[in-house]
Amino acid sequence: MNKFLPEGYRIQTEENKRAVSTPARLAEAMERGTILEGRVTICDSSHNLWVELPGMQAVIPRKEGAVGIREGTTRDIALISRVNKPVCFVVTELTCDAAGAPLAILSRRIAQERCQAQYLDACRPGDILPACVTHLEPFGCFVDIGCGIPSLIPIDSISVSRISHPADRFTVGQQLRVIFKGREGKKILLTHKELLGTWEENAAQFQPGETVAGIVRSVENYGIFVELTPNLAGLAELKPNVTVGQHASVYIKSILPERMKIKLILVDVFAPSVPEPAELHYFIQDSHMDRWQYASAASTKSMESLFTSSV
Repeated sequence: MNKFLPEGYRIQTEENKRAVSTPARLAEAMERGTILEGRVTICDSSHNLWVELPGMQAVIPRKEGAVGIREGTTRDIALISRVNKPVCFVVTELTCDAAGAPLAILSRRIAQERCQAQYLDACRPGDILPACVTHLEPFGCFVDIGCGIPSLIPIDSISVSRISHPADRFTVGQQLRVIFKGREGKKILLTHKELLGTWEENAAQFQPGETVAGIVRSVENYGIFVELTPNLAGLAELKPNVTVGQHASVYIKSILPERMKIKLILVDVFAPSVPEPAELHYFIQDSHMDRWQYASAASTKSMESLFTSSV
């Protein structure tokens, strides 16, 4: 099992619950160097993180709160933002507070350093990793790729179907899979769209003559692009009072693999009843891919991703 999972993946596991259940078991975990998780209840005025553990107090001192805090390369917002969220840690000391009550001293920094050295530094382009959405910006989606270590999926790497904001596709806290593309200095490069299937894989879910649901993603002077799946959109003729983001019902007029086009007739548009993004379907279940070809076999177009060498 991958022991360097994104934060939140292990907190409810029986293994984690058992390891933090008593001081004796916490001592065993300290001896083994086991990475555990708990929920932060308070970030105090000195930016120490207090972690909820059964039967005892536990604290992550500020300088142990994240890689880069001691050096000043990571801002304290990385600590403040963890309140009421799970954090990973290793136990570094079991002691008592001034009143004689048991106190566990924890380090998130050590867990992150081990994650970087033993897991992320060994990743190859094309490796598929678990991730968890931490926050969304207009330019992309930030994800935790292990022990709270952040990385970015640029907005144009989220899906083939264009979106106006990552919130159109993801929600904070959502668990994802991502593809490791390579490194740019210390920065880890990620992509996501390749996991959502090729043109043929997505088009195979539809047949001419069907009326299906979609989302309006773009209104151009020559037509309206309606997303059928995150990696597939079709073109409908212009219709008044249609805006980006509306949900739609569309009639599939034709599917043209050689041109990679789906012709649609817009039946109706309406405001979404459920604003949450739809659940994602991943076509790739393996842990690695070397190459992804989006274009259909019948098309002369080329759209591919190669992961055989570092970016």
